[in-house]
Amino acid sequence: MDTREFRSIGHRVIDQLADYFHSIEDRTVFPDVKPQELESLFSEPLPRSPSTSGEVLSALEEKLLPYCVHTGHGGYMGLITASPLPIGVIGDLIASAVNQNLGAYSIGPSAVAMERRTVRWLCDLVGYGAEAGGNLTSGGMIANLIGLKLARDCASGQQAQETGSRGRWAVYTSEERHVSVDKAADTVGLGRESIRPIVTDDEFRIRLDELDRVISLDAQAGVRPACIVAMAGSTNTGAIDDLVGLRRIADSHGMWLHVDAAYGGGLLLSRSWSHLLAGIELADSITIDPHKWFFSPIDAGALLVKDERQLRRSFGLQPSYLTDEFDVAGDRYQYYVNGLEQSRRFRALKVWMSFKRYGVDEIGRWVDGNVRHAHRMHEIAATSPRFESAVSPPMSSVCVRYVPERKLDQDQIDAIHHMVVQRVEQSGEFWIGTTRLKGKTWFRACIVNFRTTEAHIERLMQLLEQQCGSVEDELR
Repeated sequence: MDTREFRSIGHRVIDQLADYFHSIEDRTVFPDVKPQELESLFSEPLPRSPSTSGEVLSALEEKLLPYCVHTGHGGYMGLITASPLPIGVIGDLIASAVNQNLGAYSIGPSAVAMERRTVRWLCDLVGYGAEAGGNLTSGGMIANLIGLKLARDCASGQQAQETGSRGRWAVYTSEERHVSVDKAADTVGLGRESIRPIVTDDEFRIRLDELDRVISLDAQAGVRPACIVAMAGSTNTGAIDDLVGLRRIADSHGMWLHVDAAYGGGLLLSRSWSHLLAGIELADSITIDPHKWFFSPIDAGALLVKDERQLRRSFGLQPSYLTDEFDVAGDRYQYYVNGLEQSRRFRALKVWMSFKRYGVDEIGRWVDGNVRHAHRMHEIAATSPRFESAVSPPMSSVCVRYVPERKLDQDQIDAIHHMVVQRVEQSGEFWIGTTRLKGKTWFRACIVNFRTTEAHIERLMQLLEQQCGSVEDELR
């Protein structure tokens, strides 16, 4: 491909994406297509001969774009995938073009400097001092993995990196935790049985009295406490644990405190609700995902650590083939020495560009709007005889439950919720999910979308009531 062809196809792509953003509200949120149809669309042998760029793009227009889930649509309120900011989309295009590998300074010096500054901005937001650091990751899954490895290494006196996890350790976390915590415990060698799920109160926050009780039982059994993983925005309800109280308990037992704010970290930009994250600066490490409530395109997670030196303690291997002969002064920052990944995508560019283009005050206004929308959904459910709301949402995740007109058993009520979610998806207007809270099935909507309006919320609740009533009638 010469530069003339690249320019031509590039203009076509940008024009197409501009039209896409302009018309996104006119599209159905979820495609009306069966998996077998999609398999058939892409069923072809490995290409042996070239095609023109126009032919390749036409294939995408026919086979890919019509069947995407439109996460930028105001009616998308499903898994915590944000509407991507257009400037971030441009950032990803540029990042792919310059193809900087941030694993080593010598493969991307300016990109390394940009990520260092972007991480510094995130550290400033959480209230960390100059000694803090971190790195951008693919998302909360890897960020929580790194956080738990740092906790394991610190708890072992920096020995587990060499000898592995020896003895019995415990990781204390909420019953409302993200599944990444369990996967991380498995991956770093603590094992899933090391997880101690602590029951939550009526607002789905860790009960500190129950945490103290479980720690005491472990001590009697010879189990060593390694870490507390706190929620600062749980996936289901946006619950925020008592971070100050958990810091106190962690200190009394010599434990690392990791805060999972992958979703909830966006609240730091809020003008009205950032105080709800009071105490987050007390954590030893924090997970934040800019690709959630900072509206960056996937992938862009972050692991922040109060003492950046722990990154080198945990990961500091330097093979001879990565020797940097020019790093005489030690000022060429090597991410492979200070993190898990060696090949590292240039994730910082889209986050940096979003901060620069919109400013955190504007992004914070979108966050506040999402919280208001969640409050409105809660209010409609709480004042309706046909719905109940699990809890007043501290963030933008809302769980509501249908209350049937006649007496139905639990299985029938659960079935109503599952059937209605399918019908909502088929309507093309919205995409929401279901979840389980305290043994019951709930509708779950999570609003991390700068295009969502109050009109979307009003219409969603109207649609839920119509569909729930219809399914209940069918069950009679």
